[in-house]
Amino acid sequence: MGIVDTIIIFAVSLLVGGFGIYVGARVATDRSGNFSRAIVTALIGSIVWGIISFFVGWIPILGALLALVVWVGVINWRYPGGWGTAAIIGLVAWFAAAIVLYVLALVDIVASSALGIPGI
Repeated sequence: MGIVDTIIIFAVSLLVGGFGIYVGARVATDRSGNFSRAIVTALIGSIVWGIISFFVGWIPILGALLALVVWVGVINWRYPGGWGTAAIIGLVAWFAAAIVLYVLALVDIVASSALGIPGI
């Protein structure tokens, strides 16, 4: 796979992850911000998720759970409403990204994964 393919995959998956967070924020908060805020949140969240997974991801259950809590913490930091709201944003983001990726995979545009949304 070439560098152009890698950049395209990165951009598409970041956009899908940002879209998921944007939809989650629109559902869970009054002040959802804008799409660029969601993109930055997805980027920060994926970096933090990757770092935590690198250091403690090998620990069964605890590693993945800690990475998830830190990812929700990034959403909590970037959006108003507290931990409960951040968890709702994350859950809606996961479902929104899964639906978009399913549709894109059906038409053979992308594989089913998104940057900034854990487990997708």
